[in-house]
Amino acid sequence: MKETWIILGASSSMARALARALAGRGAGLLLAGRDLEDLRRTAADCLARGASLAEAIRFDARRPETFAPLIARAEREDGMISAAVFVGSMPEQAAVDADPPLLEGVVQDSFTGPARLLQMLAPAMEARGGGTILGVGSVAGDRGRVGNYAYGAAKAGFHTYLSGLRSRLARSGVHVVTVKPGFVDTAMTWGLEGMFLVASPEKVAADMLRAAERRRNVIYTPFFWRWIMLIIRAIPEPLFKRLSI
Repeated sequence: MKETWIILGASSSMARALARALAGRGAGLLLAGRDLEDLRRTAADCLARGASLAEAIRFDARRPETFAPLIARAEREDGMISAAVFVGSMPEQAAVDADPPLLEGVVQDSFTGPARLLQMLAPAMEARGGGTILGVGSVAGDRGRVGNYAYGAAKAGFHTYLSGLRSRLARSGVHVVTVKPGFVDTAMTWGLEGMFLVASPEKVAADMLRAAERRRNVIYTPFFWRWIMLIIRAIPEPLFKRLSI
């Protein structure tokens, strides 16, 4: 069956890797983000790889007026509509501590903006009786840590939203996957200290598609981050407060 994918934040390395994988399957792609020139280059690449459709469309998580045109474009296509959400921003925690208004942008980019778009998209997916949502959260959302608690809090909120949306949409045949990547080789992580076990965007994209096919609810990628975060969540709070992680 024909499937059209909305990819939010399609300029990211992970999103580009997923778009290429979907193109190889002949899917239609609506590549949404702020950098239209970059998205057009990705669209051309995806068409060459076999995508049935590849268009660059403006989307900005902080500008709700960009949401409805994107959804309307998807609804003009036949078949199932699916979505993958890669939107997010992670300024250094020290910058947020020094300039608290930055927190609003982090929350809009990483939680409320994409959640609002999915809330608007959900009725169209329910009406068609299928499709997949791949919501990219982060292991940072599993526990507030001194090094990035603003970003982690936004992703924790997004995780909870996806859990509720999964319960709602399951009733109409739509499946929602919460994806929790560890360290991935992307622009967001370049230059950060303490990086280890860094995964490639292609590895994360492959894990996401496998999770969608197997109708998994929540995945960590690479898989070993499930066990790393299990340990981190188990650290007693009095001890955890003393750690610089």
